[in-house]
Amino acid sequence: MADLVQEFNDYRQKMNEKLLADDNKVIKRIFNLDTNAYMEGALDVKTKELLGLVASAVLRCDDCVKYHLETSYKEGLTKAEVMEALSIATLVGGTIVIPHLRRAYEFWEALEDSASV
Repeated sequence: MADLVQEFNDYRQKMNEKLLADDNKVIKRIFNLDTNAYMEGALDVKTKELLGLVASAVLRCDDCVKYHLETSYKEGLTKAEVMEALSIATLVGGTIVIPHLRRAYEFWEALEDSASV
């Protein structure tokens, strides 16, 4: 399952490099805004990651969910904290979020597996 995490990160890095190499000012600014939005501020990084995770799940963006799951994991959030946030996302987004919830759970398990290897 750890391959799931590595495949996601490899693809994300490869495509981000290609997008940024294209030298589009708007895309570069959006990437920078995204990076800066999740930095420590009035809200701590963990809270911001959970907010991003919930919004991403409700919007049904699996890539975004994976990104926020991995960052949450690296920030030391617990499985219980993440699952509680995802339960709120499912409540807000409705049953259409359930397939994304399944993939999020699978990805969290892959993150745990990759740490134990």
